[in-house]
Amino acid sequence: MKRKLTEYPFRSEKIREPLRFAVASDIHSAPFEDALEEFSRCDAVLVPGDLVDRHRKNNTNAERFLRVVPEIVPVFYSIGNHERKYRQRETWLARVRESGVIMLDNGSTDFRGIRIGGLSSAKEIPDTGFLDRFEREEGYRLLLCHHPEVWRDFVDGRDIDLTLCGHAHGGQIQIGGRGLYAPGQGLFPKLTDGLYGDGKMLLSRGMTNGAKPRIPRINNPCELIILTLEPVVPSHA
Repeated sequence: MKRKLTEYPFRSEKIREPLRFAVASDIHSAPFEDALEEFSRCDAVLVPGDLVDRHRKNNTNAERFLRVVPEIVPVFYSIGNHERKYRQRETWLARVRESGVIMLDNGSTDFRGIRIGGLSSAKEIPDTGFLDRFEREEGYRLLLCHHPEVWRDFVDGRDIDLTLCGHAHGGQIQIGGRGLYAPGQGLFPKLTDGLYGDGKMLLSRGMTNGAKPRIPRINNPCELIILTLEPVVPSHA
């Protein structure tokens, strides 16, 4: 599957050292081997939801991801709607926790001075208590949040440096730079791909289309995002 490689640089005085992350959203248990070389050039892989696909008869590619990728590079993974609705949800999450993948289920961890958090997909209202705690943590706060509409309604305006989202699949069909449809937003979604909220939310088009796409992709390639974080030395007048 052809994927666009998109790079986004961010700089902050909170960042201690240069870091390079692969943002691999919406894999949907599709083959991922073509991305392994790019993964190996990164300091970590961030998966903001939908590593599995609840519509597939099996999720062997997602299971292989758990075995293969953490042997190459650290992986941080948060829960999307396919994990939440997956019939084997508890079995799957147990496998994740037994693997080398770091599951962020309304939780956070430190990675080389970066606080990485994962806001889990929720049917209605997400865990705002976790968000309250996370925005008080020290350091550069990087949040994985699968749903851009959840970011819009519950995260935007909080003291969180950068949020990574997926789910919208770029609006499926893009005409004049506008998407046609996105789950959770419906027709002509306002949040499809790229940067929003004065650069504090980065939305991926997703690595794949999913097993049951309602609408084909047109003018809207799948993508792997490369996120680079650079320190800024504060000036002292």
